[in-house]
Amino acid sequence: MSRLSTFEISRRSLLRGAAALAALVPATASLAACSSEEAPAPADEGVAGSAAAGSAPAEDVAAPEQDAAQPAGGSVLVTYFSATGNTEAAAQAIAEHLGADVFEIIPAEPYTDADLDYNDSASRTSVERAEDARPELAQLTPDGFDACDTVFVGYPIWWGDAAWPVKTFAENNDFTGKTVVPFCTSASSGVGGSGDELAELAGTGDWLEGRRFAAGSGDDAAAWADSLGL
Repeated sequence: MSRLSTFEISRRSLLRGAAALAALVPATASLAACSSEEAPAPADEGVAGSAAAGSAPAEDVAAPEQDAAQPAGGSVLVTYFSATGNTEAAAQAIAEHLGADVFEIIPAEPYTDADLDYNDSASRTSVERAEDARPELAQLTPDGFDACDTVFVGYPIWWGDAAWPVKTFAENNDFTGKTVVPFCTSASSGVGGSGDELAELAGTGDWLEGRRFAAGSGDDAAAWADSLGL
């Protein structure tokens, strides 16, 4: 009887141990399964981080489109004839400051240094002055000229007058509806009546009072153009 009781106790202990072992198997399997899953990678900061964390990415906010800046008075064109480079420098300074287009008035036959010798009565400029000539131009009218609202006209002073090629330009273009601003360069002579003469030759356009600049006065020319409020 005592031996049987000991066997029964051992058998029962064995059964309890097996039951406990059986209960551990699912828990162990579950634990193994959890440990095999990959942990989510840490999200980057910002919009990408929000998407990785499971939230909807923030929408980019597009800046409102802006129209391209336009000159206050509409399209501006700076035209000029330059024999030695002084007028060109003033014209470029004005155009850069105003953001304007540029058109160079070019004689079909360029002037040489000998042509510009005003001390020689037989030089080309001297002869053209005596004949009140209108030199032919390589291009008479700038491209898109009709669309321009404001036109600057630059030139050197020759014998107190606007250089002859600019007279050709003024006489052969239609300035109707345009504001025209003459400017000139010279060593000493003022603008005089050169602007008024060009306005008379053109016969059209609203011609403003002109301004004379010395060589190397690009900054002054730009400041003057700005002061016109065009």
